[in-house]
Amino acid sequence: MNYKDLGYHSKLENYRIEQNLGSLEIGRVISEHKERYVVKTPTLEFDAELLGNLRFTAESRYDFPAVGDWVAFSEYDNGKALIHAIYPRTSILERQAVGKSGQVQIIATNIDHGLIVQAVDRDFNINRLERYITICYAARVEPLIVLSKVDLIEKSELDLLIDQIGQRIKDVPIVAVGMNSIGYDQLEAVIEAGLTYCMLGSSGVGKSTLLNKLSGRQQMKTGEISSSLNKGKHITSHRELFVLDSGAILIDNPGMREVGIADTSSGLEMTFDNIIEYARQCRFKDCTHMHEQGCAVLAALENGEIDEDAFANFRKMEKEKMHFESDAMCRKKKDKDLGKVIKDFKKQRKNKKY
Repeated sequence: MNYKDLGYHSKLENYRIEQNLGSLEIGRVISEHKERYVVKTPTLEFDAELLGNLRFTAESRYDFPAVGDWVAFSEYDNGKALIHAIYPRTSILERQAVGKSGQVQIIATNIDHGLIVQAVDRDFNINRLERYITICYAARVEPLIVLSKVDLIEKSELDLLIDQIGQRIKDVPIVAVGMNSIGYDQLEAVIEAGLTYCMLGSSGVGKSTLLNKLSGRQQMKTGEISSSLNKGKHITSHRELFVLDSGAILIDNPGMREVGIADTSSGLEMTFDNIIEYARQCRFKDCTHMHEQGCAVLAALENGEIDEDAFANFRKMEKEKMHFESDAMCRKKKDKDLGKVIKDFKKQRKNKKY
């Protein structure tokens, strides 16, 4: 294995030279455990933590490493290391942090493709698919839909589900897999060496089974099937990066019950591009698409040119996005005000000394 096998490329090397990081080792974060990290090089793995200065100067979660990051580090003991710097990221997969208003949770970084895994028996939900696709597009990550457990339904049912997806979601590849290696040849054919893939999906949809099949070994334990839910019990408890024998890089990700939208870019616009196209034809620029005369979106809904369920999902996610942005602005103002209070306090203390 070499650095290229881990996803290293010329832009990272140029950054290393420009920032005079040549005296430090370079590695990729393959797992995170409460601000302790496992950093991998082509030959070794290190138990790493942040350099004190990097920790104390961090202003937000973005300043801390995440699974998928490239970092500059130094070894200080046998297998122990200090992280000095994080290399620039090409992409950041993120969602609203659960239970934390106006904050984001980084899922993984430097991702090329998102493997959105849904089980066809009980987990299947097009609205949720659109959510995952939106966070992929917001990160400039190419989505790929993987329908799992297809051996549990009839082919006619599978064809119907794929047709339903195609009516709402355009230009996103779909691969169907099941037990006994059904469909894995097709999946392996579209997974490229040197690229990084991150699995996204709810608990019990078969992500760990997918990883084991693609790697050809038992990388992750898979749970027994629940008789009441017909699902594998949730096993994965943390994110971890694996290099497959094929040369592809795959990140296993814990199941997500909530996929809150924290999209401040074009993720929604790309997922619902047909709705956005009609919205541009509306009579008023600030059209709410609810009751206005001359609303092209309402006309398209009435004519069946926009799917009603897709529009309802779009409206729900758009409201979440606006609410998140409002919370984030309020949080930023509070942090700024607190910073000013601390600065004024320090200034007053300094003046009293003189």
